[in-house]
Amino acid sequence: MCGVMELFDVYDRFRQPLGRTIPRGEAFSADEFRIVIHVAIFNDSGQMLIQRRVDGKQGWGGMWDVSAGGSIQSGESSGVGATREVAEEIGIDFNFSDKLPQLTVTTQSVFDDYYIIRLTPDISTLKLQETEVAEIKWADFNEIAEKIRSGIFIPYHESFIKTLFDIDSNTNSKSVVRFADE
Repeated sequence: MCGVMELFDVYDRFRQPLGRTIPRGEAFSADEFRIVIHVAIFNDSGQMLIQRRVDGKQGWGGMWDVSAGGSIQSGESSGVGATREVAEEIGIDFNFSDKLPQLTVTTQSVFDDYYIIRLTPDISTLKLQETEVAEIKWADFNEIAEKIRSGIFIPYHESFIKTLFDIDSNTNSKSVVRFADE
């Protein structure tokens, strides 16, 4: 959202809205939170779609990450934010608005919601957001773990990434997708 001030809704530690917003970059007080979504897309071979963030991007520039992610904007639900981020960053139109995250991790001032879906798009046809994503590729757990150990993947714990793979392998449902430019 270049040139537009991003506002985040503020939640208490029980994830209840506090009825106010904070602009990007402003510090949250103790016991105040915002919601960040992460989407891990797996293909039928059990590989995760990963993205390399553009060099110079504030916060982990040039590093590899899960398929898509970002902060939800004021007024969005977690699912609506996931829908927007996946479409913006990697050009996939998938509706998360009626889905719950498979996993939420609470860190200092952030509820990190993780959505795990199974899709097999032809990644050569995806339109990447040039200001956010430098490249995408399919990777198995071992490749991601090596990238974490090499310091070129956002420093998740390997066991956490393994958990995402385990959740995917235990999910039997297939998802239908269309691409944002269709």
